[in-house]
Amino acid sequence: MKFTHLGTVSIIAMTTALTLSACVPAPSGDGTGLSGTIIGAGASSQQSAQESWVRGFQLANVQATVEYDPIGSGGGRDTFVGGGAVFAASDRAFTVEEIDEEEFVSCVPGTGILEIPAYISPIAIIFNVDRVDSLDLDADTIAAIFTRDIDRWDDSAIAEQNPTVELPNQRITAVHRADDSGTTANFTSYLAEAAPETWKSGSIEKWPIEFGGEAAPQTSGVVDAVTNGTGTIGYADASRAGDLGTVAVKVGDEYVDYSPEAAAAIVDVSPFGEGRGDTDFAVEIDRASTAAGVYPVVLISYLIACNEYISNEDVDVIRGYLDYVISPEGQQAAAAGAGSAPISQRLFDKANAAVAAIK
Repeated sequence: MKFTHLGTVSIIAMTTALTLSACVPAPSGDGTGLSGTIIGAGASSQQSAQESWVRGFQLANVQATVEYDPIGSGGGRDTFVGGGAVFAASDRAFTVEEIDEEEFVSCVPGTGILEIPAYISPIAIIFNVDRVDSLDLDADTIAAIFTRDIDRWDDSAIAEQNPTVELPNQRITAVHRADDSGTTANFTSYLAEAAPETWKSGSIEKWPIEFGGEAAPQTSGVVDAVTNGTGTIGYADASRAGDLGTVAVKVGDEYVDYSPEAAAAIVDVSPFGEGRGDTDFAVEIDRASTAAGVYPVVLISYLIACNEYISNEDVDVIRGYLDYVISPEGQQAAAAGAGSAPISQRLFDKANAAVAAIK
């Protein structure tokens, strides 16, 4: 299954809202509703979903404006901590230690933060090799490619898993994120758990310089580098995979292609994290799972907000926007616009109560 490749949106000054896709389902309502402007920042992986959510929310609330800057997960978290954005989007949750140590400028001290796994999407392992559309690879082989222990496409480890594919005698160029990236954190988390003997660097947001490869900024940069290169391979949110070749990863005894359904399946077999607040719904993904039909290279991207804001200004808009995002209507809009997997009823019930309590 391939997702539609949406164009890159560059927002620098954030003086206008995102350009919005007309193919996303519009909400019902008379178009009046809430008013005010809120600013969010964070994961570029959420860019397509944010376009869908902003359009749907603003159609129902024509006097409200949501501005979103896809500067990356790390930048979004930093901006939220410093009070430059009233909500953040991040491809990883804050750690328990970060929550204890940070002073969130916009939040009333001691009231904690809300973290909602609002966007669930596979991370596609994308490649550009002439006349090859798909490959079957296990975790150790994927890890060895990105550590450069495997550097030719016709290496026996790749060929043995793809006996019917004509592989070229060509150098592999592995492309990684240049910036601190939640997508990198999720991808390396998969490698660390599923191939611990090969990938020994753990789950990290910043790519290790000792592995070399080609660095590219943000999701769009990785996709462009793989698309415009020869013999390239990289990793990106599946909504941006376009027509590139993709990898089916080995889970148990089968190879599983990425899909929204397979991404949702791995989340449903994974527990919530321990030691977190009542409104912190961080999920501990079981990336080494051998359950049938799960795709473990998955990204859960969070929407992050205060439980209680110091300023009352636009709190109704913040609450209303998050309420739309997690609603069945909002999740359908993201699925249509970005190919993401709607959150489960379990997640919705918990998040809905937490969003309603924002003040």
